[in-house]
Amino acid sequence: MVFTIQSKNKAVGMTLAHRKARRRDTARSYAMLAPNLILFLLISVYPVIWALQYMFYRYDGMSAKKFIGLGNFVRVFTRDPQFWQAVLNTFKYAGLKIVFMLPLAFVTALLINNTKRRYAAIQAVIFSPTIMSSAVMALVFYLLFNVYSGEINKLLINIGWIVKPINWLGREMAMTTVLIVAIWGGLGNYMVYFLAGLQQISPEMYESADLDGASALTKMFRITIPLLGPVLKVILMLSLINAFQDMTSIMVLTGGGPFNSTNVMYLYIYNQYYPSSEASSFLPQYGYGAAVSVVAAAIVGVITIAYIQISKKLDDVY
Repeated sequence: MVFTIQSKNKAVGMTLAHRKARRRDTARSYAMLAPNLILFLLISVYPVIWALQYMFYRYDGMSAKKFIGLGNFVRVFTRDPQFWQAVLNTFKYAGLKIVFMLPLAFVTALLINNTKRRYAAIQAVIFSPTIMSSAVMALVFYLLFNVYSGEINKLLINIGWIVKPINWLGREMAMTTVLIVAIWGGLGNYMVYFLAGLQQISPEMYESADLDGASALTKMFRITIPLLGPVLKVILMLSLINAFQDMTSIMVLTGGGPFNSTNVMYLYIYNQYYPSSEASSFLPQYGYGAAVSVVAAAIVGVITIAYIQISKKLDDVY
């Protein structure tokens, strides 16, 4: 009987000690997560809440805010063609960037992967633009593409390809110039993603295909691309998000101009909070900017849902 009581007391003591140890581990885990959680709340959550509280008000930061209900949203949908032009520019920019950059990154990764010696120097050169500041990179290209003193026009004139300078930042060529800079800056990043995926494919599969007499195109479409399905799914998501968020290089190169031809959604929203000399108003429009942000988030949300539905087909990988 005494032994039974002692065993029960010992079991209860072990249970209490285990619970105390588990509580200590839990408290230690939360203490380690607390700095990141606090920063996330301060940097990500609080600014969103701060901005959204003004979407039903007219407020410029100077005068008292005035409640206008859905007036800001009515203005977005009925009296602001510049915003919808920015939306069209965003889709055009994102679509062309993805269409040109991803195949180029895939081909570059394929060439590097198929060489017997993977030259680290070549990979480093292609990847180097990714680690550069977007603003600094855009400023360098702004000087290179300058219509009169830019080195690009000087080079093309010297080799006889053109007779007079091209206005690379003019209305007709501005979007092309912005895309060239964007593709140059993001190519290395996606090349690395593709290269990582290619290196996970077993060489034995290609050897078996060679024994069966498969051509290079057959191996490409029957082995390489299907087995890159999971990686391609991630790459498409990242490229889509980055393309819709691109703003810094466009701001430095063209400022959204000329004549709103390169203005994109996020740059338009930025100008509502921090208006530039080309903006429609020199005073911030916090209320209207919040309303535009909600509409832009809804547009991106619809695109994301559509992508998720389409990307489910990439899960059927053998």
